[in-house]
Amino acid sequence: MPTTHQSTRHHLLCIVGARPNFMKIAPIMAALDKLEPKLTVTLLHTGQHYDAAMNDQYFEALGIPHPDINLEVGSASHAVQTAEVMRRFEPALDETRPSAVLVVGDVNSTLACALVATKKGIPVIHVEAGLRSFDRAMPEEINRILTDQIADLLFTTERSGEENLLREGIAASRIRFVGNVMIDNLRRNLEQAVPVSETLKGAGKENFLSGTEGYAVLTLHRPSNVDDPVIFRSLLETLRNISTRLPIIFPVHPRTLTMLEKFGLGELLNTPGILPLPPAGYLEILGLMQHARLVLTDSGGIQEETTALGIPCITLRDSTERPITVDEGTNTIVGHDPQKIMQVFDDIMKMGGKTGRIPELWDGHAATRIAETISTWLETGETPHA
Repeated sequence: MPTTHQSTRHHLLCIVGARPNFMKIAPIMAALDKLEPKLTVTLLHTGQHYDAAMNDQYFEALGIPHPDINLEVGSASHAVQTAEVMRRFEPALDETRPSAVLVVGDVNSTLACALVATKKGIPVIHVEAGLRSFDRAMPEEINRILTDQIADLLFTTERSGEENLLREGIAASRIRFVGNVMIDNLRRNLEQAVPVSETLKGAGKENFLSGTEGYAVLTLHRPSNVDDPVIFRSLLETLRNISTRLPIIFPVHPRTLTMLEKFGLGELLNTPGILPLPPAGYLEILGLMQHARLVLTDSGGIQEETTALGIPCITLRDSTERPITVDEGTNTIVGHDPQKIMQVFDDIMKMGGKTGRIPELWDGHAATRIAETISTWLETGETPHA
């Protein structure tokens, strides 16, 4: 049954597919539930992410209702996974017959569901539109560009997003600058974040930080970092070097673990200063980041969350689709060059790193703006004008 069913006038089908989507959909679902008159809202999970335990962790932690529909697509190559989402989504779309489909982020499910909806004449709403890394070697960049081209209503997180969309020929009437739902979610959950001590205790490593002055958090999963054994080894050796001066807590993504085993690099984590952990839930990650001295990551969302928390972030990528985290936030892009990584690390250890400021409209109310705009848009049948 639909999650909200007090109105049959308009029906919104919301899509999640992978873990980053969960954090974005949670505040939107909550804001939609507060609308009067309410929309009928159905939550569909494509099952793109292949770790079921992680999915359950995120739904429970974020208070998201369990999906009304689960396509259970699972892991595959980009082409196969995108095609399978499309194949399984079409019958669900025919059955639910929504007024519009809402997609978030830039995963394969985002593009796949947007394509199916568009081809069947159903309007598409894209949350987190307009982000560009200008690196088309990233699969997510292709998903972003194509989804934005076919979306009818586009919600941006920063001013540069609108500039990118206008440059690509998208009409201003389709674009709304609303702020960042990731930050809504962070603010909503910060008090419930799991303390570092509790995470360490759960891992049987209560004394890992004894006698230390702070710690770093590491997340690593991008193909550009973990699929090349030479690059992966170099990164791990650099991180091992860092760990002699600052302990590193490292929740290991399932994909990263697979590559560690494939390349035989696991021994590089066998050092007193690095604590590998199983995949962590959102509240555990939030608790780790909240009190970290710095964060090393190749994740997009963590670049935003560290800016909101005021924690220095070292991004292990050559580019970012979230430039505001560099221009106004705490983020520094270093790629996978050991010298650059160590240079920025040294600066943070000596000077404290970038302090940054909270970007415009990252105020915890982006989801409310999104819900209200959608409600008006569905009633009028046309994109609101800026």
